[in-house]
Amino acid sequence: MPVAMLRVKEIRMGKKIYVGNLSYNTSDDSLRNLFQQYGTVASAKIITDRDSGVSKGFGFVEMGSDDEARAAITGTNGIDLDGRQIKVNEAMDKPRRTNDRY
Repeated sequence: MPVAMLRVKEIRMGKKIYVGNLSYNTSDDSLRNLFQQYGTVASAKIITDRDSGVSKGFGFVEMGSDDEARAAITGTNGIDLDGRQIKVNEAMDKPRRTNDRY
């Protein structure tokens, strides 16, 4: 693999983490508190339904560095939070939608 391609892959480990299978009772603050054990939390956000405001059961945490993000993923994936076994991994970029809706 060319060195340039390898570097791009190394850089791809983002600071943004996906947290799934959250209890509907989990708050932004409790998510932040959990991840602060692993470093600086730049943001912690539970995704909610735009109409009802109810949690969709997942959220995102942005850590201060890639190393902190890796430690947080390793340390929290599969643990119990508010009665649910959470799924934690690197957040993937959302695919761009095209206007080709037919």
